[in-house]
Amino acid sequence: MEPDNPQPEGSTAGSSRVPQWDQLAESVLSPLGYDVLEASLKGGKSRVLLVRIERKDEVPISVSDLERANRALGARLDQLEALLPEHYLLQVESPGADRPLYTARHFERFVGLKVKVRSPEGNFTGRVGPVRGDAVEFVLDKDETRTLKLGTFRAHLAEWPDKPR
Repeated sequence: MEPDNPQPEGSTAGSSRVPQWDQLAESVLSPLGYDVLEASLKGGKSRVLLVRIERKDEVPISVSDLERANRALGARLDQLEALLPEHYLLQVESPGADRPLYTARHFERFVGLKVKVRSPEGNFTGRVGPVRGDAVEFVLDKDETRTLKLGTFRAHLAEWPDKPR
């Protein structure tokens, strides 16, 4: 699956998040049992293709998982060298402490944990509440709740669970 004319969409300073990077990484890593949470080309002088992954079976990512994913994706990118800058670094990593949450399943896994949310209605920090279809409820201070539809906001964990989820 070769990205067609990858143009930055929603670029931020030093970063270009292109849907084709996500699609390319997913096409290589999904058959190996990984979900791609993010794939973006970052940096100015030193370019880094950052790919964040998690295991489809929801087991925590290991170093050997990262090595395996890096080798597979690197081999595919070597075949598509015209798409990337002459010099770049491929960085495959686990989601980490500020893990992004995108799907209903992501929110279901982290119910009760604190998240930072950016939405058109304003930014806030709250705890993940019930997930109903494509709507996520957040519990804010003083038992105030806010319900947002998936795809209309961005959220990242603001705390890490005691045990892997």
